[in-house]
Parts: sequence; structure tokens; C-alpha cells
Amino acid sequence: MENFLSLNLEPTLIESLAKINFKTPTPIQAKAIPIALSGKDILGTAQTGTGKTAAFGIPLINFLLKTKKETALIITPTRELASQVMQTMNNLIGRGNIRSSLLIGGSPMQKQLKQMRRNPRLIVGTPGRINDHLKRRTLDLKNTSFLVLDEVDRMLDMGFTPQINQVLETVPRKHQTLLFSATLPGNILRLAETYLNNPERISAGPTSMPIEKIKQEVLKVKSGDKYNQLIREIYVRKGSILIFVKTRRSAEKMVKRLKYDDHDADAIHGNLRQNKRDRVIKAFRNNHFRILVGTDVASRGLDIPAIKHVINFDLPQVPEDFIHRIGRTARAGSEGSALSFVGDEDRGKWNAIQRLIDPNFKAEGGQRKGRKKGGRSFDRRGRRGKKRFDQRDDNKEKKFEKKKGFKFKDKKSFKKKGKFSKRRRDFRN
Repeated sequence: MENFLSLNLEPTLIESLAKINFKTPTPIQAKAIPIALSGKDILGTAQTGTGKTAAFGIPLINFLLKTKKETALIITPTRELASQVMQTMNNLIGRGNIRSSLLIGGSPMQKQLKQMRRNPRLIVGTPGRINDHLKRRTLDLKNTSFLVLDEVDRMLDMGFTPQINQVLETVPRKHQTLLFSATLPGNILRLAETYLNNPERISAGPTSMPIEKIKQEVLKVKSGDKYNQLIREIYVRKGSILIFVKTRRSAEKMVKRLKYDDHDADAIHGNLRQNKRDRVIKAFRNNHFRILVGTDVASRGLDIPAIKHVINFDLPQVPEDFIHRIGRTARAGSEGSALSFVGDEDRGKWNAIQRLIDPNFKAEGGQRKGRKKGGRSFDRRGRRGKKRFDQRDDNKEKKFEKKKGFKFKDKKSFKKKGKFSKRRRDFRN
């Protein structure tokens, strides 16, 4: 498949693709679209930012244009991703006469009920809100012939397994399912074995490996010095920055501190109302402020080409989320950087991330007797258990073992930077 014109698509869809300047398919699109057009189920894996939405969106819209009564359902883990998928779908629909509805939490129920009374043929939504409509009987899936489950690993991590099972039990037995995930752990394989019909497995590149155009850096930090190090990194970097923290409270406190130090910033997290989240994302996309601070709600679903730098101020709880976090930069063929702060308390998380990226990775010094998996000691010279992670030798700062793909920053270059805050305020953790 060299171009979309060779696929015998509906004229309306070809027109839409030309209007949005879709010419050359990405690897995942080249693999997935012909299979999906043939009516087969798909179990697909791909890196974030590879064009996955169009990979399932093009055959889905083509299906709806060719049929009259059949409907399609797309389920995503987050509101942001659902909104962006809907935008892509509407672009693909173009002049096609296909009604659609977006069913997500945080959006007025009355507006959604009004949309549902118009009998939309395309539904995009999150698991919780879709199940709300199923319970209300305002959503009928009896004509659903095309089902897309996007970023299933994230949905299961978020606890949506019962909701996903409910949808799969409700849709007609005869339907086409496209399941996409960044990784394929055992629970997803079992789900696919139960509900998919002899699916074609496709993959576009190593899904656990970060995108090649991302410049990755690691900085060893002390917890009490993290914010000062962050300010230094902000000063030496140009372009937009996405900072990841653990919690909603952390995000709000971080924004407060950054604004106090004269940096334009705002936060996005799961507790924001949907209209507020939409305004923040739109403002960031339009360069109204430079720094966006987010929790893992922002690690998937945000498609903002302008993000130049991702900073993991706090490491993610789930190793796979690291891939999705850094995948917010280097979108659409552009270049970007990803910096991770790693402290003494993060060694277990960092080892888990390294093992995900490189299955052959072994933590320096191996595993000590009597420690649980992940609780490994680090040794600057590679000898087991001789030195603790936070020890120093000869008054020199220990460095993490250099691994392929990561550049380890030298803090000495910052010694003459001076102080970065003219004012002091008590910001307690």
C-alpha cells in the first residue's frame, strides 16, 4: 500500500483525505487499513504518535459510508483522547451524511441525550459514560457492526475491565472488532481470545521502545533539590514543556510555584471539569502559555505537535506509562526531548522502566538476598551490595550506569547559574 488511492475507498472519503492532506500512509496504517477493509478483526500494537487513529478511522468511516443502518462504536480510556478521536472522525466524514455523538464524563448529560435522540451512527466515548447510557437505555448497540477498542492496556489499568466486558457482551455476536494497545500483557491477550474472531496480529515497530527521534536524558536528583533543578532545566530549554507529576495536588502546587517564579503555566488533571480541560489544552496548543503540568491523564490522548520537551518530574507508577509520557513529544516526525528526574527513592521504578525498554537489562549489582523484586541496590563499580544507592566515593557524585538511548546530564554545568528565584515563599510538600 503506497497511497490511499489504491484502496478503492468511497469517493466522499477520498475527498476528505485530500482535504486534510492525507497522502502517504504511516507503517501502522499501511498494515491495518487493508486488513480492516477486508472485514477481519485486528489485534494491533503500535507506538504512540504513529497515526493509529486514522488506521482504524479510515476503514470505519468507509464502512459507514457503504452501509445504511449499521453503527460503529469507538471506546477510549480518557476524555481528551475521545475528543481528539471524534475530531479526526469528523474530518474523515467530511461531506458524508453520518451523524455522530461524543459520550464522555464531565460533559452535560442533557446535551448527550439530545444527540442520542437523533440516532447517531458513530459513537465515540469513554467506558464509564458509555455504560451510563447503556443503563439508562439511551444507547442501543443492536446495530453495532464495527467496534474499536483503543489503548486497551490503559483502560484495563484504569479499572474499566467490567465496563469493557459489558459492552462486548452487549454488541451483536456478528461484528468486526479492532483492538489496539501499546503493549499486550496476558489480560489483553485473554480478552482478545474471548471476544475477537481469529484476529490478525499487526505491529508497527517495537512498542516498548521510545520513538527514535526523542532525545532522552536522565538526571539524578535529591528530593529537596528537585524544584531548583527543574527551574534550571526550564531556563536552558526553548519551546513548550510538558511536566509530569504524581497527583492533582502536586500539579496545582507546581503551577502555583512556577507562576510565582514568573513562568507561564497551567495544569491538567482528572479533577478538572471537561470545559476547563478543553480550555487549558486549547490555550496550550495556541501558545498562550509555555508550560503544561499534568498527571498521567495527559500521558495519553494529547496530540499537540508543538510540545518540544517532556520532563518526568515524578516517574510513573506503571512502567508502560513512561512510553506514553515521552511520546507526547516528537509527534508527526518532529524532534523532541524527554528528561527524567530519578532520585534515591525511584530506583525500583527506574529499573522497571529500563526492563520494559530493554528486556535484557539488569540492575547494577543484581538483586540482593532478602529483597523483593524491584528493591535492588546500586553499586557505582558494579559489585553487589557493597555501596548503597545514595553513597558517595572520594567526594565525587555517583552516576547512573549509562544505558543505550539515554544521555546522563552533568550537574556541574549548572554551578555558576546563580539563584533562580528572587523571592522566597514557603511551599511545603
